[in-house]
Order: sequence, then C-alpha cells, then structure tokens
Amino acid sequence: MRYYIKLLRPKDWAKNLFLFVPSFFAKHIFTSSKIVLLIAGFAAFCCIASSIYIINDYRDIENDRKHPTKSKRPLASGHVKPSHAILICILLIIVGCGFGYIANPSLAFLLVLGVYFTVNIAYSFGLKNVAILDMLLLASGFVFRVKGGAIIAHVDSSEWLIIMTFLLALFMAIGKRRDDVLLKEASGTDMRKSVSSYSLEYLNVMLGLFSAIIIVAYISYTQSPKTIHRLGTYRLYYSSVFVIAGIMRYMQVVFVKKNSGSPTDILYKDRFIQITILLWILSVYIILYLLPSTPIFN
Repeated sequence: MRYYIKLLRPKDWAKNLFLFVPSFFAKHIFTSSKIVLLIAGFAAFCCIASSIYIINDYRDIENDRKHPTKSKRPLASGHVKPSHAILICILLIIVGCGFGYIANPSLAFLLVLGVYFTVNIAYSFGLKNVAILDMLLLASGFVFRVKGGAIIAHVDSSEWLIIMTFLLALFMAIGKRRDDVLLKEASGTDMRKSVSSYSLEYLNVMLGLFSAIIIVAYISYTQSPKTIHRLGTYRLYYSSVFVIAGIMRYMQVVFVKKNSGSPTDILYKDRFIQITILLWILSVYIILYLLPSTPIFN
C-alpha cells in the first residue's frame, strides 16, 4: 500500500497551499465559510496534481530507471503495475473535478483546474523537452493555484501577487534544472532532453539574477501605493527580512551544500527555511491582522 500512496506524491501537495495565499493577504483567511471551500479546492488540486504525476511517471518509466533517485518511484521500480496506475489516475481526475465543483459551483475554478491539467499534460507529452519553456510551464502551475484560490474566496489576486508567485516558482525551477545538470556531469547521462540545452554557468547566473529580482520585486510590492491602500498599512516591508533570509538560505543550500534537487524536499528537511517561512507568515499576520486594530500604531 505504501507504494500506491507514494505514487500520489503526497509530499508535493504542499505546493497547493498557494491556494490560501490570496485569502491570507485579503484578510479573509479565518472566514469559516471560505476556509471550507478553500479546503475543497486544495483537495481538488491535490487529486489533479497526483493524476498528472502518475501520467508523467508512466511516460518516464525508462528515463526514471536511469536516475539515482527517481528509479525508486513506484512505477520505475516495478512495485506498481502500469494498469493499476492508470485506473487510479482516472479516479483521481473524477474525484478532483467533484471537489472542484464543491469549491466553486460557478465553474470558474473548474476552468482554472482544467487549464492547469491541460498545461501539465502538454508538459508531460513533450514541452518539458523544450529548454526554458519547461521551467516557465513549471512556474505557471503555481500561478494557477493562486488564481484558483482567489476565485474560490472571491478576493482580488493583484498583479503583484501573481508576479511574486511566478518569480519564486521560476527561481525554484532553475534550482531543479541545475541539479539535473549536476547529475548529467556526474553520470554522463541526460536525465531529460532539455538538460543538454543548459549549462551550470548559465543556471548559476539565472539563480543569482532571479534571487535579486525576487527581493527587489517583494520590497516594491510592499511599498506600492496600491498595496498600501488595499492592505491599509505601509509596514509590510518589515517582512522582507525573512524573504531575504529565505533566498540567502536557498542559495546556500544550492551552492554550498550542493543540494538543489526538489524544493519540496528542501522545505521538509531544512530547519532554517522552515523557521524563516513560519516567521514570515507570523510577521505578515501581525502586520495585516493585528497592527491596524491596535490604537498605538494608528
């Protein structure tokens, strides 16, 4: 049974927490009715994402068997039969659509879910072999999550929120591709076709470039007149210290510890990043939810 659970990649469901981001910044995260709908949307994305993982693993069985880590996946290792995986995939799509309808009966959320599924299927069936486009498509998945969360909660997903989400996701995608290049240099085998179009020097430059862009973009977001007016505070820039610390730590993990694999694995294993994220959430919560209602800060 554990191999069937592993087939769904539940540890990657953490990515779907981005659905809650628009409500968090709109100060509606603790509205009980919206929380229930957001949880249904979260479940929908988990089901659809797992179905995509299965399809991708099914198509990459032979390539995964050459990979030192991916060779342990249920399909590549032979612990799960391909026919069983396809049946589970179909069931996940049906259940995911059901949760999607519960989350938003107007069908707008289902449309986002459908586009997310279509883009990822196109990625699995060939677009992942196109250098640069493969990373852009990976990053777009996080934007769909944010848009989906905004639709469910009926809140505005500002252009700044979309930009920040896309930049952060692209930054992590670059880190993943860097790990693929390192594996190629160590084994002499391309783990995916797009890797031949990348070099370590190119990806190092991209990581440095996007780390700077993310920090500048976040500070610009916190000081944007539109953001200050919408959130009712100019103090959000205080939280930028944790964004900077998180970026610095991720770069340290990549360049010093030489562990640029799955960002999800880094999230689960790196205590520094975990604490930084918690402190960032706490700081934003205090600034948006507590300070405006405290007379001394008015």
